[in-house]
Amino acid sequence: MRLRWPRPTDQPITALPPSPRAARSAAPGEDPLTDSRDVPAGPLTPADPSAGVHAFIAGLPKAELHVHHVGSASPRIVSELAARHPDSKVPTDPEALVDYFTFTDFAHFIEVYLSVVDLIRTPEDVRLLTYEVARDLARQQVRYAELTITPFSSTRRGIDEVAFMDAIEDARKAAEAEFGTVLRWCFDIPGEARLEAAEETTRLATDDRVRPEGLVSFGLGGPEIGVPRPQFKPYFDRAIAAGLHSVPHAGETTGPQTVWDALTHLRAERIGHGTSSARDEKLLAHLAEHRIALEVCPTSNIATRAVRTLDEHPIRRFVEAGVLVTVNSDDPPMFGTDLNAEYAVAARLLDLDERGLAELAKNAVEASFLDGPGKARLAAEIDAYTAGWSAP
Repeated sequence: MRLRWPRPTDQPITALPPSPRAARSAAPGEDPLTDSRDVPAGPLTPADPSAGVHAFIAGLPKAELHVHHVGSASPRIVSELAARHPDSKVPTDPEALVDYFTFTDFAHFIEVYLSVVDLIRTPEDVRLLTYEVARDLARQQVRYAELTITPFSSTRRGIDEVAFMDAIEDARKAAEAEFGTVLRWCFDIPGEARLEAAEETTRLATDDRVRPEGLVSFGLGGPEIGVPRPQFKPYFDRAIAAGLHSVPHAGETTGPQTVWDALTHLRAERIGHGTSSARDEKLLAHLAEHRIALEVCPTSNIATRAVRTLDEHPIRRFVEAGVLVTVNSDDPPMFGTDLNAEYAVAARLLDLDERGLAELAKNAVEASFLDGPGKARLAAEIDAYTAGWSAP
């Protein structure tokens, strides 16, 4: 039997919903982060022409294409989940999580990430996490997000697969109804779990009896070193045959050949990270010619030591080569960032003004798997917001 949670509506998602209504101010002593009635503010306009780029970013309608489900759990949610499961080594104190989320290298990041994954043990945990991630996205004016989910990590821990799908779908529908944010799913293979995970993830993504309505794409995450991409070709072939888009991680901690492998063997339509692509002129030209977008996550790349400093980040090289670049937050609370902060980073690294930032936001719309009307509507909202900001 499928699980159901109470919700205000069970309407299906079609393209994009109307913009969310204005936020209610929190009453004295009330925590706006936990009040279920809280909704995101609508598009902002400056009080005067001197309003800064950060204020513009705060109100800019956005799409996010590379953000992980468990990796988006805020300290508040992680601490609540840790308190539910006291046998975990994850701290229950949100302040202690700051030190816990300080990584020495990519391998350490994976270790910490999996410890948080282990906190997701029941369908109720899944639903709570998904709904709260949507709330945090909505506050940043994210109208549409493709959230990367690793179902294998939950089903192998004993969560019933049907209950898992019901939990994420229930949260998706509630988020659209209450916040105006549309969620879609990318199911990804955890590379460290190899072909067992590939088989299970592919089955869950292609079996109509369990496949969720919001699923649009198929990915591959986890470590790249020692996890060659070609071995996953049969699984991506099955997912693509079932109508899913291919969006593997590649070239984050390995060289350009991993990106070529993702393009050649996995038929990638977008590349997660793709950081090392900057070292291969032919690859950059191929990405630019075929409008294969890179899902760039600057702060993440620094936190995991994939790139030494922000000033050394190759994002400018990508843009100069004509590559379609989108900016994303990856695992935002773990890296002390969010999508708004990543847009501010991009503004500095690329010398963007408000119109440049609006074009960056429209890149994500173009590279998304929204349908045509949805893309047109969100692009028009970005244009209208930008025009209103610039008007005297």
